[in-house]
Amino acid sequence: MTANPARGQMAEMDAVRCHGPRDYRLERVPVPEPGPGEILLRSEAVGICGSDLKCYGGAPMFWGDETRTGYCQPPVTPGHEFVGRVAALDDEARRRHGVDVGERVAVEQIVPCESCAYCKAGQYWLCAPHDIFGFRQRTPGAMGEFMLVPPAARVHAFPAGLPPSHAALAEPLSCSLHAVDRGEVGADDVVVVAGAGPIGLGMVLGARRRQPRALVAIDLDPHRRSVAEQCGADVVLEPGDDVETTVLELTDGLGCDVYLDATGHPAGVTQGLQLLRKRGRFVEYGVFGQPVTTDWTVIGDGKELDIRGAHLGPGQWPTAIEMLSTGEVPADAIVTHEYPLDRFDEAFETAGTPGKAIKVSILPPGGQQ
Repeated sequence: MTANPARGQMAEMDAVRCHGPRDYRLERVPVPEPGPGEILLRSEAVGICGSDLKCYGGAPMFWGDETRTGYCQPPVTPGHEFVGRVAALDDEARRRHGVDVGERVAVEQIVPCESCAYCKAGQYWLCAPHDIFGFRQRTPGAMGEFMLVPPAARVHAFPAGLPPSHAALAEPLSCSLHAVDRGEVGADDVVVVAGAGPIGLGMVLGARRRQPRALVAIDLDPHRRSVAEQCGADVVLEPGDDVETTVLELTDGLGCDVYLDATGHPAGVTQGLQLLRKRGRFVEYGVFGQPVTTDWTVIGDGKELDIRGAHLGPGQWPTAIEMLSTGEVPADAIVTHEYPLDRFDEAFETAGTPGKAIKVSILPPGGQQ
């Protein structure tokens, strides 16, 4: 076992702790001690995701209601889109992950159980227990100075040249690339991306790689629309524009082939059903604060649509890391705000204020050196 550099220097560390909706606190907690096969990671940067905001705000998915048990298990340290430096590990972890002390790594957001039916079928991202960093007791997240990476985690070495907040975009970008894959975007397609936040912008980047016939991005915010153009959108629109007319003009009156929804808003669902051509493909990646209803007649009798979900970023992490490392991603434009760990409350407020930010990143001390 490589010596734990945190021990002897400090027995405790600062970490954000989630206790309930809007009850997040900066606390002193013990520095974790890695066990067999585990990695002690010094956190460099952690992005605030739409799901973090929904959890912070009290969405039923995370805190439960009369129909379900909440997913979040407080008290827990949040943070699932992160990069860090290996601080300590043993030979088992070295063999399993191919990394060593001092190296920067990105870690996939889910730690699969490796024993459920989904894991055995190779669909680890759909793991039944579904322990994602930052929400579950088994997998505390990265909004602290150090964190543990369990043996079953998927770890990826990451070149050290990028600013930490830019490197942490690997997580949302991998999700976006998976959504594009689920949409089977091709060269003959007219593609509409709804929502130009981090996930939507990643969808634009991923779809552009496939050279579709036309690529449209829709967002309320003018700055986000401008960044969508930087990412490769041919046409950028705001919902107040006559979006349907524009899409019909691009498609000889048929409607778009693929609609990728990253809005997390009910209006994004209705809009997609309206814009798609018959037998079009609708891919949902939004995290909604409340249940969404719509007219299912459009899906079946009206257009015979393919409705597909997308979850996490399986198989896409190497591509996401390559895109970031080679400068294909305009990370300077996407990461709009950085905050130190002790200003996490400001970071959440900024991330949750419409029109104020695209990606907000929290930098623990390890990311500020």
